[in-house]
Amino acid sequence: MSPVFVITVLLWVSVAGLAFAVARRAAYWREGRATAAGAYGWANLLSIPKRYFVDLHHVVARDPYIAKTHVATAGGAILAMALVFVNYGLAIYSPWLDKAIFLASLIMLVGAVFVWRRRHGAKAVPARLSRGPWDSLPLLLGSFALGLALFVALPAGAMSGALAVIIALLIAAGAFTMTFGAARGGPMKHATAGLLHLAFHPRQERFTNKDHANDLVPPTALKMPVLDAKEYGVGKPVEFRWNQLLSFDACVQCGKCEAACPAFASGQPLNPKKLIQDLVTGMVGGTDAAYAGSPTPGIPVGRHGGAPGKPLISSLIEADTIWSCTTCRACVQECPMLIEHVDAIVDMRRNQTLVEGVVPGKGPITLANLRETGSANGYDIGARYDWAVDLQVQVAQPGRHVDVLLIAGEGAFDMRYQRTLRALVKVLNKAGIDYAVLGGVETDTGDTARRLGDEATFQQLAKQLIGTLSQYSFGKIVTADPHVMHSLRNEYRALGGFYDVQHHTSLIAEIVASGKLSPRVAAALAEKKITYHDPCYLGRYNGETEAPRKLLKTIGIKVVEMERHGMRGRCCGGGGGAPLTDIPGKQRIPDIRIADARAIDAEIVAVGCPNCTAMLEGVVGPRPEVLDVAELVAAALE
Repeated sequence: MSPVFVITVLLWVSVAGLAFAVARRAAYWREGRATAAGAYGWANLLSIPKRYFVDLHHVVARDPYIAKTHVATAGGAILAMALVFVNYGLAIYSPWLDKAIFLASLIMLVGAVFVWRRRHGAKAVPARLSRGPWDSLPLLLGSFALGLALFVALPAGAMSGALAVIIALLIAAGAFTMTFGAARGGPMKHATAGLLHLAFHPRQERFTNKDHANDLVPPTALKMPVLDAKEYGVGKPVEFRWNQLLSFDACVQCGKCEAACPAFASGQPLNPKKLIQDLVTGMVGGTDAAYAGSPTPGIPVGRHGGAPGKPLISSLIEADTIWSCTTCRACVQECPMLIEHVDAIVDMRRNQTLVEGVVPGKGPITLANLRETGSANGYDIGARYDWAVDLQVQVAQPGRHVDVLLIAGEGAFDMRYQRTLRALVKVLNKAGIDYAVLGGVETDTGDTARRLGDEATFQQLAKQLIGTLSQYSFGKIVTADPHVMHSLRNEYRALGGFYDVQHHTSLIAEIVASGKLSPRVAAALAEKKITYHDPCYLGRYNGETEAPRKLLKTIGIKVVEMERHGMRGRCCGGGGGAPLTDIPGKQRIPDIRIADARAIDAEIVAVGCPNCTAMLEGVVGPRPEVLDVAELVAAALE
């Protein structure tokens, strides 16, 4: 039997195996619900190269070591297999193509060696990595590369007997892993699923190279379910859309989401990686006994199972797991496969809230207050701006245009947040800005209701506030609450509410840059070590990390950064309704964040969100002072 015949047979068996793997996994994905008509045609496949080499590798490149090894291993494998197909599948048998195959195989082999070293040779293997089959994967990929390199490098006369058998087995072992092994749910399923996931991603808007000013659903906004069509969230794996199921299969189990998750760090029962793997288990049926990564804190592996048509909660996933999430998007930000963990969690919350009527902690009381009073705490909304009676704040009037409409949000009832708002108003007054507040007609934006899964209440509140805003004439909306900003700027669009919404730090930065104000902090304050904590809904959700820092620098403050900052900043624990559901862990998330500040000996933590202020000031014991950026600017004006 000639070597050429053997490699040709292996090639076509591998092609058949790859087709089988795609068909097998696709059969699971197709169990999910349909997507919007016409949104995902086959033409999407043409977008894969750009999304792979640009969007995906933009995330992977944050870890230079693994980025280079991935380029070598994956790039070498794809190039080698493509060349083998051309040279042997098309019966060209060119020695020059053999040389190219050898080079590609060598690149793949080098990459596989470094992947193996990452898992076995390093002094400290990251705890976030899944083990088991993932540990043996580099060896199997290396065997494929080595076998192929030997096949094209050795002279034909040497390819006989035991050597030929060994080379064929080396190639076959790797080829099986990449094809039939993927069909069975092995590690390499992420490669085929990952490429298709890029084409049929549930959030196509993530890949558009334009601003999202006119998008109905910007990249970080939750998608609007059609309640009239009984889209009440996800209670079973088959109730996810098919491309969401596809995305779960794309997971490479690197654990970067796990390492970034504030709930996991605090010991709450949420591990984003384990959650995605549980959803894969539910999609194909079975138990989680084969999972080889870090477990969900407090929940042993091997005691849960599921099936496509079986309820997710509590047979496969514990309810406390989905309620631990702060919706901070740190997991999404870090995921090299661009999986949308938060969307899946909110989908499951909607089912628990709208169908099962189960929300833990103070959630039910808050939702009832929102429905009945337009305030999360049941306050009289007419008293929302009582703190401003001595500051000559004008209330918006129909028919009178103002440049800036200030919307305070629910936090305006809190005495601590009122200090921030008073500081902001003093800055606006000093600069002569033409602004007004909504006054007693301002109702809640519904952000908390939506994150808790109560889509009906969110839409009710959003429509009410949109109706109120339609009665007034204003240039832009400004708020000191990033959650309010995100709702008004991004999530109201699907209901027809398009507004120019700005965070207060951005507006103040513009005012100072224009020369209307020239604040300068006192020398004593300038000498203090001050750090800035990025609110998740300002940074990761809206991409605003520079304006607050630029403003602080302008007034004479040198910001000393914590280890995790900017788009990778650590959550304070105050988003997603987490303070209401209050799922216990080993420590509180704000305690971890204050520990970050202590680690750099910060004396002041500057913030830009009332939730962050409340959470960080709630830390017991010695801690840095917590001040909103507006408070620092107002002090500099004095």
